[in-house]
Amino acid sequence: MAYFINNLNQKIAYKYIKGKLPGIVFIHGLNSDMQGLKALTVEKYAKKNHLSFLRFDCRGHGKSFGKFEDFVISDWKKDLIDLLDNIAKGPQIIVGSSMGGWLMMLAAKARKNKVCGLLGLAAATDFGRSMYSDLPQKSKKEIQNKGLTKIKSYDFSYILTKKFFREAKKNNILNKPFKFNKPIILIHGLKDDVVNHKMPQKIMSNTTSKNVQVHYLKSSDHRLSSKEDLRSIIKAIDTIRILI
Repeated sequence: MAYFINNLNQKIAYKYIKGKLPGIVFIHGLNSDMQGLKALTVEKYAKKNHLSFLRFDCRGHGKSFGKFEDFVISDWKKDLIDLLDNIAKGPQIIVGSSMGGWLMMLAAKARKNKVCGLLGLAAATDFGRSMYSDLPQKSKKEIQNKGLTKIKSYDFSYILTKKFFREAKKNNILNKPFKFNKPIILIHGLKDDVVNHKMPQKIMSNTTSKNVQVHYLKSSDHRLSSKEDLRSIIKAIDTIRILI
């Protein structure tokens, strides 16, 4: 395990493999990390094709610095941009899972010359508003009165803060045209009960790119981790590499 030390002297855990360009960067979802099956599958693909590959843990996740509740979307955007600037060399295809799908778009906006393709896996772009709306009334009151609430999801619990939702709103990207003119593929399971199946269409309609593909998988859920899901992800990366 390697660590990037940011300007706050905080460690960001990552794994980087040198190889041909364009490279691939994998960015995980909320309360996930770089050890997931999708990340490891993409890494295996990169090794097989001798491509440069980077995966990492956002701060407050996995083996990186800090507690989850101390960070917000702005911090995780900075983590991705820091590693794009300092670790990944040359043009990159970003593969973003769930929240990573939002982060990849923010990074593409900030580093237009560095990002040459996007692959969103159940991309949860601008999820702050819907996430807050779905909270129980008790949690909403706790956020307003105490500034935080504890919730459970996928058999684990975590803390959400008022700052988390405030910063999410500041980073909304679909409220105006997303100026990106390179290939985008969005994969989404129709059994996804976390991110609405209309999200890929919303992303597609808001981007200036003329090369946007939406791939719906009829029997897949939010995790997109079945053997067939993983094959679809690899096929999509192959397609982006051809289109670049």
